[in-house]
Amino acid sequence: MTPDTSIYLHIPFCAHRCAYCDFNTYAGQGDSIPAYVDALIKEINFGAAARPSAHATIGTIFFGGGTPSLLSAPQLASIMDALRAAFTFSSNLEATIEANPGTTSPEFLHQIRAAGINRISFGVQSANPEELHMLERVHDFFDVIQSVKWARQAGLDNLNLDVIYGLPEQTLQTWQTSLQRILDLHPEHISAYALTLEHGTPFGRWSARGMLPLPDPDLAAEMYEWASETLEANGYKQYEISNWAKEVKGQKSKVRPSTFDLQPWAPAFACKHNLQYWRGLPYLAFGAGAHGYAGGYRYSNVLRIKTYIDRLTANSQQPGTAFPLTPAAVNYHRLSKREEMQEAMLTGLRLVREGVSDAAFRRRFGIGIEDAFPKEVDELLRLGLLAWNHVSTDSRLRLMWHARLVSNQVFVRFVE
Repeated sequence: MTPDTSIYLHIPFCAHRCAYCDFNTYAGQGDSIPAYVDALIKEINFGAAARPSAHATIGTIFFGGGTPSLLSAPQLASIMDALRAAFTFSSNLEATIEANPGTTSPEFLHQIRAAGINRISFGVQSANPEELHMLERVHDFFDVIQSVKWARQAGLDNLNLDVIYGLPEQTLQTWQTSLQRILDLHPEHISAYALTLEHGTPFGRWSARGMLPLPDPDLAAEMYEWASETLEANGYKQYEISNWAKEVKGQKSKVRPSTFDLQPWAPAFACKHNLQYWRGLPYLAFGAGAHGYAGGYRYSNVLRIKTYIDRLTANSQQPGTAFPLTPAAVNYHRLSKREEMQEAMLTGLRLVREGVSDAAFRRRFGIGIEDAFPKEVDELLRLGLLAWNHVSTDSRLRLMWHARLVSNQVFVRFVE
């Protein structure tokens, strides 16, 4: 059975670019939104026309950014209509939009729900006013409460709230307060990410100059462990290093039987789109700076908004390009078998309960995990960072629970 394909759409517009952000985003270019939407629809049509005839249905759609909610509801509906006309949607399609609290209205949310968007991810980041100010976020927690209320009223019953820990001068108490206030809103999904000081961002420069206190790694680890325990106690199942989801809506749930360790498994409200990435399945990417993986290619589009629009407005396929590449593509690489095996380990091991199936790995690559990475697996097993779960039908290699805190030390072993 051919797995569903996913679609990622990058919306690079922001009202304000936060000092810690290293995504392909631009502030002050809102006048380009109408032309950008037209170019995005053209790219969608290019991608669909070049796609092989025997193709899977679209299982997930994700509007990321940037701040996709800066587009009007009719603009988002026109993109959804273009996708619907160009591709076949799965009957249980998951369509997500990222939004900043305070950038939505009841009318907007009702309209995007009517357009087919059925999941929303709010970038909360913190409930603490001082931390929000430090992060240069323009919302407060009242905006979060109001946004969640309006989303519920619009019929959006699959909500994610993003939060960041390990902030400079953040205390365990302020982190606990933020997470508890998020729990009080009863989202179906919570993503908790450690702050990373990326090179080239204001945060990165300020830190290098001693103007911004470096986060305390030990305190960040304590925050992570506390969050994991607290979320589990409130019915959220950790299925990926930084992601927790409800298994049953509106109530605390019991962990599934132990057999879930040996099957592809995720809570009912896990982000299906991100699971596509972590399971190494194909996804098409449209928009300025978007990255995709399909047809054996890793590829990325041109970064600049104007250049993106110009490339699509020219309305001609670039010489030598083919599916999944469009006129917007500027970098592409056909992965070797070895590279695909490495990626399968890097992404699959992020799934802390599911891990990497040896049987699925063998079906895909013709050899088992230990055949492909004998030294790496042996070393990580001896260090107690990985463990096998064996049954008669399959074996899964997973991170040990304590290894979540040092997962990069595991992943690096699979990169040559």
